[in-house]
Amino acid sequence: MKDVKHYLQFSDLSREEYQYIFERAQILKRRHVSGEIYRPLPGKVMAMIFEKHSTRTRVSFEALMTHLGGHAMFLDGKSSQLGRGEPVEDSSRVISRMSDIIMIRSYEQSRVETFAACSRVPVINGLTNEYHPCQILADILTFIEHRGSIEGKTVAWIGDGNNMSRTWLQAARILGFKLKIATPPGYELTILDGCQYGSDCFEVSHNPAEAVKGADLVTTDVFTSMGYEDETQVRLAAFAGFEVDEALMAQARPDALFMHCLPAHRGEEVSAGVIDGPQSVVWDEAENRLHAQKALVEYLLLGRVAH
Repeated sequence: MKDVKHYLQFSDLSREEYQYIFERAQILKRRHVSGEIYRPLPGKVMAMIFEKHSTRTRVSFEALMTHLGGHAMFLDGKSSQLGRGEPVEDSSRVISRMSDIIMIRSYEQSRVETFAACSRVPVINGLTNEYHPCQILADILTFIEHRGSIEGKTVAWIGDGNNMSRTWLQAARILGFKLKIATPPGYELTILDGCQYGSDCFEVSHNPAEAVKGADLVTTDVFTSMGYEDETQVRLAAFAGFEVDEALMAQARPDALFMHCLPAHRGEEVSAGVIDGPQSVVWDEAENRLHAQKALVEYLLLGRVAH
């Protein structure tokens, strides 16, 4: 069996590979917007495995496979053996013999890694508790579209030390920007074993105002991620003062952008005035899940494409 390249966390690709993918995503986006038909994956099948609910992940992957001439197949725990105790290894061995690429959205990162280890085809992490590489891929593409290279810039993360902030940290090391993280006490970002980040690329604090000072991009996420709903009231109390509102954005650079991976709760982690305001690029960010992942899937299946 030939070597298979997976995308399980942001650190799986190099700076040079990302440069290619961002350039390729912009080409594919222009072609899509112009109405050009481009179908390099006829007959190819993507198995989409959802153990967590999704809107943007499912829509973007299903749409991109249609655009590229392939087919996306939806699987979840209720309609397959995945939710009835079949070993992950067995599911992977079977599904990867019947599809060309797999996207899995799950809970533990270890589950996705086990699935990939037994797969004959590329596996993409559509989100785990630990990482969300496809979202950061789209976020950085969005920054590049609006402001050019992210190298040397400053990104401020306000909120939970979750899968998004951890993935931003990997991206900072690889792409050469600075990440300033502000979390409430008790919700700090934990650095996972085996992940090398480099202390020169990030700062941590409990002060949102300090984190956004001089930032080129301010970004956040819901205070209560999927799987932590029982903690909602405790988290709302702990995160008081961490809302990204107009006063906080005013302390970033005047041309700073605002991003949110969505869904958003206006009045909790972000004010309506910010997310619906002129510095917000959340709708471009959401759309770019389609274009960034299109370039990623093409790369994993076909390698670098010159046309």
